[in-house]
Amino acid sequence: IMAVPAGRSVVFVTGNAKKLEEVIQILGDKFPYKLISKKIDLPEYQGEPDEISIQKCKEAAWQIDGPVIVEDTCLCFRALGGLPGPYIKWFLDKLKPEGLYKLLAGFEDKSAWALCTFAFCAGKDEKVQLFRGITEGQIVEPRGPRDFGWDPCFQPNGYDKTYAELPKDVKNSISHRYRALASMSEHFVLMRAADDLLLRLASGA
Repeated sequence: IMAVPAGRSVVFVTGNAKKLEEVIQILGDKFPYKLISKKIDLPEYQGEPDEISIQKCKEAAWQIDGPVIVEDTCLCFRALGGLPGPYIKWFLDKLKPEGLYKLLAGFEDKSAWALCTFAFCAGKDEKVQLFRGITEGQIVEPRGPRDFGWDPCFQPNGYDKTYAELPKDVKNSISHRYRALASMSEHFVLMRAADDLLLRLASGA
């Protein structure tokens, strides 16, 4: 799998400044590349979460003609067999957090999991790599600020606050996005270390 040259920038496909800020904050200074954001209109693919992430990432790599990272988030309700899943964006748009909570009114099981998938592709025709993070929780009556999607109605297991009510640093240490990014960051840090070692060996150091 092709690595990205050291110091190179990688395009994170998003038009959401808040999301870029959160991702950079979570990655911290260990991530070996500079992340820049770019908004691209990608087709709305249908299917299972992994398929959607791979398609989106391939398309983005074609459009950018270079290394890209694409993120896909799902919110999956156990009682609904994993739906809304990858279609959470439209459900949220139409129903708002209150409506998402009311969707489960007839069900005893309010459990859900948040799934975040980061897909990386080094360029056109390169293989897509997936990094996933899952956080289990419950769907509750919305509480907290309304500035971050469905956060007000998702309460992670082990906490009495919703994502929206939790301090940023706490949310960023347990969230599905954090877990996916930690997996991606670890992968690139190891790859970078391996590249450095190979360079040193090649130069006879």
